[in-house]
Parts: sequence; structure tokens; C-alpha cells
Amino acid sequence: MMLKIYIYGYLNRVPSSRRLERECQRNIEMIWLTGQLAPDFKTIADFRKDNGKAIREVCREFVALCRKLDLFSAASVAIDGSKSKAVNARDKNFTEAKMKRRLERIDESIARYLSQLETADRHGDAVPEAKVERLKGKIKKLKEEIIRLNAINAEMIESEDKQISLTDPDARSMATSGKDTGIVGYNVQIAVDTRHHLIVAHEVTNVGSDRHQLANIARQARDEMAVETIEVVADRGYYDGEEIRACEEADITVTLPKPMTSGAMAAGRFGKQDFIYVAANDVYRCPASERLTYHYTNVEDGKTLRRYWTSTCKTCTLRAQCTTGPERRISRWEHEAVLEKVQDRLDHNPNATGVRRQTAEHPFGTMKFRHDEVLDGSNALSHEKAAKGGRRDGAQRARLQHEARDHDCRRRRIAGGDAGVRPASARPNRRLHEAPGCHRNDRSSIPPNWKLGGPEMRRSSPSCRIFTRPGPEAALPPQSAHDVSPRPARAILR
Repeated sequence: MMLKIYIYGYLNRVPSSRRLERECQRNIEMIWLTGQLAPDFKTIADFRKDNGKAIREVCREFVALCRKLDLFSAASVAIDGSKSKAVNARDKNFTEAKMKRRLERIDESIARYLSQLETADRHGDAVPEAKVERLKGKIKKLKEEIIRLNAINAEMIESEDKQISLTDPDARSMATSGKDTGIVGYNVQIAVDTRHHLIVAHEVTNVGSDRHQLANIARQARDEMAVETIEVVADRGYYDGEEIRACEEADITVTLPKPMTSGAMAAGRFGKQDFIYVAANDVYRCPASERLTYHYTNVEDGKTLRRYWTSTCKTCTLRAQCTTGPERRISRWEHEAVLEKVQDRLDHNPNATGVRRQTAEHPFGTMKFRHDEVLDGSNALSHEKAAKGGRRDGAQRARLQHEARDHDCRRRRIAGGDAGVRPASARPNRRLHEAPGCHRNDRSSIPPNWKLGGPEMRRSSPSCRIFTRPGPEAALPPQSAHDVSPRPARAILR
């Protein structure tokens, strides 16, 4: 039963345990689903907290069902990752850089307050005592804050990744695609079947980079699909030589583009891809058709690299487009052939990146769309037509939260009036009866025998005035301020 409540809440965008408790008591679907049982919010919250492993097993059983239905016959997946916010404010997350900046700001504030105290001492009794006490109080609080931060800093230094989050200990600060932006959260990885767009495998990690996630999530997808070989498509954020090599050794065929990080190309010179490797002779051929031969081997960052160059660069006519040094040197990793195979696959199938985009990015868009709507409440309620129409998409079901407020329905209540009535200024495109030749924002076109309506015609919005036309209608009884029946009047916006 608890699993039913959990899944129902996910499908209908009701993540809150307190809201799920209310739905179990009033929602006819939930009453039927739970057999008229209504657990409290604490029970629902504890179920999610204590049964994370069991919920993952349910997901695994769903994948097994898809496998029995032969939905994974293609053995091809697209991998992608996305950052998800944690329930941890950025001010409650500390890194070495953040701690340093915060302590520097506190020191600057203390120095500023001490300077103000010295100024107050020079002025003597001319400065109120209350101001002096306030400055001393601020300095005292800042010194207490330094003691607190130093204690957090000592704990942070002992952590493995030199980072600490106070509210959610597992959450980590991660950079996002925007400039100088970031979130405190998790990195969610998914592998999606390219044929039916079913999520085959998923994992949540607190490592902000995708570079070391490729082999792990690819192996999980292969194991879940119960196949020996599998094709994987990923974006350039997963490009790492050791990860690609691990996939090749596990019979996982990887296709992904290589990131362009060459400084030579950025400066307008030839890049490494302009040099062709001739395996038979173990040489590189440069754009000037010269041969770069092998000279020596060294190890950098744990990788064994072979170095190639030629002595003819000094007299080459293309030297300015190639290098700024005496000669152009090319480095080759001992497993470079694996990376060349990946590039060759991409060259023969350039549409693979488009398939990945259409397959793996859509689930994240759906999940974040649902999550953002739940957070801001902007679409948590539907209007009555969608509810009567029986829409089954979760958001279009008003009975999930039947105590609708005016702001949920995008209405403004007129003081003392009916909740369904909007001010005239809220719907400027709806006209009642218009005078010939009148333009909505042009007062000069109002006929001279029209006059400004009395107090009984005013609405709550100060940006709207009502002009009425004299005639037999003047004998009618005064109209209520909230009566929306037709009347020969027109709203003129300022």
C-alpha cells in the first residue's frame, strides 16, 4: 500500500508527505487505492527514507518485465547526466574557496566597525551611546561567527573531498552550464533505450563531473538488459581515454565526440586532427606532407605517451600556421587506437549525437518540468474545463487539491465581491458596448455626451475608468460594483 501511495504521488506531482496524507483522506482515487486506509505524513516520509533500496529493486523488476516483453532487443542506449538540487542552501555548503571568502569578508567587516568605533571615540560624547553599543554588538557577533566557521573548517579539512554540507551531508556544490553559477545537489545519471525510450539504468552521485561516469553506467545498462554487447551514445562531457578503454574491454561499443580543447586551434593553427598517423611506419604525416618520427616515451598523469616530431619545421613554409616553437611535437597515448576507433564510428554515423539528444535529454526535461511545477505551484491546479474533461496527466486534475485559492486560478478577488469576478483592467481585451470611433487608449475619441461613471461603476484597479453613455439606461437602478451583466459601458485604460 505504501508503494502505491509513493507511485501515485510521483505520477500526480504530489511529492510532499503531508499532501499525500491529505489526499489519502479526501481523494476518492486514493481512498480506493489504499482500501480506506490513511497513514499519517510521518509514516509516508519514513517509508521513503527507510526503503530506498527496495524502491530501486522495484525499478529493477520493471526493467526485467520490459526485458521479458522483448522491448530491449536493440541493445542500444543513450547516456546523459543532469544536476538536481538538494534540500541544502548554498550558504549551508562550504568548500575551501567559500570558507576563505567568507572569513575574508568577516575580517573586512570587523575592521570597518573598529574604524567606526575609533571615529566615535574621537568625537566623544557627541556620538550616542546606543550607536557605540550597537557597533560593539556587531563585532561580538562576527567574532562568534569566526569561531563557528573555524570549527566547520576543521571538520571540512578532514573530509575526503574537502567539502561539507550542513543540511544534507551527501550533497555537494557543483558547477552548471551557466557562467559563474552552480547548485548544491547531486549528479543524476541515466541510460535510456534508443528504441522505446525506456530508462534502463540510473544512478545518483555527488561527483559533479560526468567524465568518470561512462563505464559505470554503461556496465549497469548492459547488465540490466542481460546482453553481452551493447551500443552506447554519449555527449562530449563523458570523453575520457581510460573510461573509453574500459568500455571497449567490456565489449561496450561507445560513440561520442571529442571535446575541442586544443590551444593551437583556438589560436588559428593546425590541430592534432590535421596530422595523420600511419600505423604501418609508426609516423605522423603533417599538413606539409612531412614525416614526424618517434623519438622517446614518457609518462604524464599516469599515461604512457610517445613523442613525435621532425627537424624540417625550421624551413617549412607552413610553420606560422603550425607552431610557435622550433618544431611541432605530437604526443600519442599508448591506447590511442581505441580513441581513433571511436572517432571513426562517429564519422560514419554523424546522426548518433542527434539520436542521443532526442533520447536521453527528454526524460530529464520531463522530470524537471514536473519538479519545478510542484515547487512554484504555478500549475498544480487545473481550471474547471480540464478537470471536467477528465484529463489524466496529473496537473490537470483539480480534485488533487480542491481548496483552490484565487491566486492558484490566476484571479484577483475584488474587495467584497465574488471570487470569479476579475477587475476590468485584468481583461482589457474584453469589451462590453463600445461607442463608435472609440479607441481603447484614446480619451479624445470619447463622444462629448459620454461621462465618467459614478462610484457605483468603479472597480478595484486604479488604472481603469468607466465611461457611460446617457440614454434610457440612465433610468435603470444602480448597478452593483461586482455585477458583470452587460451594460452600455466601456473600460478605458490609462
